[in-house]
Amino acid sequence: MKNEEFIITEDLQATQSQRFFNLSIDVIFIYILVLSLGTTIILIALAVDNFALSNYVANLTAVEIGFYSLIVAFLYYYITEVYFSRTIAKLLTHTVVVNANGLKPSKKSIFIRTCCRFIPFEAFTFLYGPKGWHDAFSRTYVVKRRELIKKRKEQNSFETVAPL
Repeated sequence: MKNEEFIITEDLQATQSQRFFNLSIDVIFIYILVLSLGTTIILIALAVDNFALSNYVANLTAVEIGFYSLIVAFLYYYITEVYFSRTIAKLLTHTVVVNANGLKPSKKSIFIRTCCRFIPFEAFTFLYGPKGWHDAFSRTYVVKRRELIKKRKEQNSFETVAPL
C-alpha cells in the first residue's frame, strides 16, 4: 500500500474568528488563574500564621505581578498543549494544535510555540495571515479537530482500499 503523507490544507485550519476567540478565552482564563493562585497563596499563608508571606503577596509591585503572570501564562500554554494539544479555549472552539503531518507536536515545538507567544504584539499576527508567528516558528497549525479526524479517517480508508 502506498503510504501518502498527510497534509494540512487550508480548509482544516482554524478560522480567524476561532483564533480570536482562543486568544480572548485563554487571556480571561489566565487572568482568573493568576488571581486564584495569588488568593490561594494568601489564604494558605494566613492559615499557617505566616503573615509575612501573605503581606508580601498582597503588596506585590506591578512588575512582580507582571512577571508572576508571565510565568503562569507560560506554564498554562506549555502544559496544556504538551499534554492535550489544546488549551481550555481550543477545547471550547473544537480546535487542536498539530504538526505538519496532522499529529501531536513535539515538546520542542510546543516550547518554541509558547516562547514565541511572548514576543510583543505577536498575539495579533494571525490576523494578517493564516498563521501567527508562534505557529510559523514552531511549524505547528491550529486546526478544526472534527474536520481533521474526518479527513484522517478518509485518507486511511482510501489507503486500505485503493490498490498500489
